[in-house]
Amino acid sequence: MGGAVSAGEDNDELIDNLKEAQYIRTELVEQAFRAIDRADYYLEEFKDNAYKDLAWKHGNIHLSAPCIYSEVMEALDLQPGLSFLNLGSGTGYLSSMVGLILGPFGVNHGVELHSDVIEYAKQKLDFFIKTSDSFDKFEFCEPSFVTGNCLEISPDCTQYDRVYCGAGVQKEHEDYMKNLLKVGGILVMPLEEKLTKITRTGPSAWETKKILAVSFAPLIQPNHADSGKSKLVHLPPVAVRSLQDLARIAIRGTIKKIIHQEAMSKAGNGLKNPPRFKRRRVRRRRMETIVFLDKEVFASHISNPSDDNNNSEDIEEERPEEEETKPSELKPDPPVNFLREKVLSLPLPDPLKYYLLYYREK
Repeated sequence: MGGAVSAGEDNDELIDNLKEAQYIRTELVEQAFRAIDRADYYLEEFKDNAYKDLAWKHGNIHLSAPCIYSEVMEALDLQPGLSFLNLGSGTGYLSSMVGLILGPFGVNHGVELHSDVIEYAKQKLDFFIKTSDSFDKFEFCEPSFVTGNCLEISPDCTQYDRVYCGAGVQKEHEDYMKNLLKVGGILVMPLEEKLTKITRTGPSAWETKKILAVSFAPLIQPNHADSGKSKLVHLPPVAVRSLQDLARIAIRGTIKKIIHQEAMSKAGNGLKNPPRFKRRRVRRRRMETIVFLDKEVFASHISNPSDDNNNSEDIEEERPEEEETKPSELKPDPPVNFLREKVLSLPLPDPLKYYLLYYREK
């Protein structure tokens, strides 16, 4: 049993492998994946498997394989300020990565069937905001989750720029999913055992692209046995940012610009010699058959006439030449959170400093 890419020793190595296999292809997606450690969304006793390219399920908690999330993030073509709806939002791992790209003026909503998973997602979100070293590198669009069946969303709900469904969609529900999209929006979902990207090009016009062969557990149908009536899911309202929030965003943005300017000034005053590079032969290959795990099957990219017929290719990769060996006792310094240091150094009341830092523990 194996995944689309090799297992990593840590989150960064997993992302390196996904990049090498070309599942991650854009800088924005790479930054989001590196910012959030996949292991943080696992229960402690299962973290040894966090960096394998496999799905994981425990009770109602479920994570898709990293290669699937990579393809979803790339297909969604996320941009700052867009609105996003995650159907079957689960642990919130995907929603949080999306929130890093959407930025402070985006909309980030999730619908999850199981209330215990909603609580788990909220705990993981709170942990990320309060403790992650990478949080201050972004302005975050915090996801909001509601409990309910995503096939019972109220018909008067707003439409979204981007929609993802994390369960198999039956053909009879395709139009229902499409109607959640704005014109110009993108929907990504498993449809007829293919991860499918649908773009709404007009009020009644669509473009469809098959991305991957997959097999997801199907959407759970609404159960009206108890009352005979549907329980409509009301999505969170699209709220306007408070003046306090807007001020915090503006101040943090200004401080980041100052830090960047100071760093550029220091670099200009003492330029270091650029690293020398040597070439290394790397053999890349595409995987054809990948994995079956807990009703989720992952396969390689669907063949395209324009693709190279070869399954592998030799490439040359530039790597920095090894510098002089450093004494083994020397360890790299931990990364410095310059934004936090700058805020704490400002002549401001402590409550205002803590507000600017989102009351983070680190």
